Amino acid sequence: MPNTRHPENRTPSPSEATESAEIAVVGCGPVGMTLAALLGKAGHSVVVLERYPGLYGLPRAASFDGEIMRALQGLGLVDELAPTLRTQDAYEWRNGAGDLLIRQVFRNVGASGWADLYQFHQPDLETALHSLCTSMPNVDLRFGTTVTGLSQGRDQVTLNTSDGATFAARYVIGCDGGNSFVRNALGVEQDDLGFSEPWLVCDFTLRRPAAELGLPSMLQIGDPEGPTTVITTGAQRQRFCFLLDDDDDLGRERAADGVWSRVGRYLSRDDADIARTATYTFQSLVARRWRDGRVLLAGDAAHQMPPFLGQGLCSGIRDALNIAFKLDLVLRGVRGAEVLDTYQSEREPHVRGVTATSMELGRQHTLRDPVLARERDRTLMAHRRALREPDRIRLPDLGPGLFASGGGRLSVQGRVSDGRRTGLLDDIVGGGGFRLLVAEQALPLLNRAPLSDLGVTVVGFGPTATGTAAGAVHTGAAAPGTVVADPDGTHRRWLSDLGATAAAVRPDNYVYAAGPDAITVANQLLALLTPGT
Repeated sequence: MPNTRHPENRTPSPSEATESAEIAVVGCGPVGMTLAALLGKAGHSVVVLERYPGLYGLPRAASFDGEIMRALQGLGLVDELAPTLRTQDAYEWRNGAGDLLIRQVFRNVGASGWADLYQFHQPDLETALHSLCTSMPNVDLRFGTTVTGLSQGRDQVTLNTSDGATFAARYVIGCDGGNSFVRNALGVEQDDLGFSEPWLVCDFTLRRPAAELGLPSMLQIGDPEGPTTVITTGAQRQRFCFLLDDDDDLGRERAADGVWSRVGRYLSRDDADIARTATYTFQSLVARRWRDGRVLLAGDAAHQMPPFLGQGLCSGIRDALNIAFKLDLVLRGVRGAEVLDTYQSEREPHVRGVTATSMELGRQHTLRDPVLARERDRTLMAHRRALREPDRIRLPDLGPGLFASGGGRLSVQGRVSDGRRTGLLDDIVGGGGFRLLVAEQALPLLNRAPLSDLGVTVVGFGPTATGTAAGAVHTGAAAPGTVVADPDGTHRRWLSDLGATAAAVRPDNYVYAAGPDAITVANQLLALLTPGT
């Protein structure tokens, strides 16, 4: 199957016979390309079908967290993206009078080994993902290809397109946004969680750095006269969001003169150029079914949430990470197709929890009743006067699914050293596959050969790096195991907090199993990865 290096290089002919791939992804946004890159990296053939003639090219999502940065690290994109990102150190809420209500401080190094929050320009991320996908001979990007029909058979899904081409795949994933064709073709209804507000979103390209212009880096203004959001979205890029009075304002408010009038307190025409204005209705929707036979939904096709927690894109990429390793297990015959049902059971509770928090933040931010807004201000200012920082928002664990005992929570990544190099765990020992993380004293108990044969990376943590550990003392000869120095105690402390000497970690960086008996945890992982067990 040819690899489309550039959108203009490939236009399917109506006379072509059916083309096939193991996986067809509908939608070439960040979620679709992340999924394609993960599956391509695992060795599977992927075709991505996108109705637009090229990458969308305009900013939409504006932030992602350290968990997603770790996923991008696993795809080898950090060096390319780092110069385009802004590490966010704080998040402020002020009222209409400018009084500080909340100041949430973000960590420069969080649990995933990266900062808690990054601001970014979405076209930069899409360009990096596009370059990665087109570098893979088994990933085929088809732009200008609108899917118009979907039918499922016993062994494959057939997709028809507007230009007469036909594609067959063992599995299809709809990553085609809030107006998803795939979701509608399946007849999947959505639950409306009760948040719907019209907003004007204005993006600017700055002629000087935001700091020089005195622009807030991340500010919510809870003014009943006009709730506003101001954020720096990347290198010399700024976004302003304004709550509109009703849906009738959506078209009228996009006019340039009106936009400059709204931002005049912060920017003049000499300071910046308008990059984009758009009007959106922020919604809270969750699809009732995320899997129908050989078809799955991901990203906005499966769920939409208000942007107040900055988790919309993060949730979509978590979907991609979850689907990718499970599809890999199915396609390689390690697990049956029923394992794909755990995708929704794990991800939906997480999405609903994040959406509920985002909705509550949005409702507090957008109070239009002056009396209720003053009451909110008094409560939040009293909290500040008590010298109490707001609690850091903790995202939920995954719901029930593909886990053994102790599973479901996000793993950590800290600095380690193998005696030659010091860096983040995934860079030193490898990431992206199944890993067994073990306290140094428990490592000699394990027979690591069967784990190694199944592609599991086994890592022990100690105060110093020793390179290899002693062979098994209970179960016979073992493959060499790596013991790395854990200079900050990140991994040893985390295992202790779990009450564990070993933790099996999935490719999406969530814990599969953990416990005080390393042999039991290892056997649980072996049982998962051994076909027929």
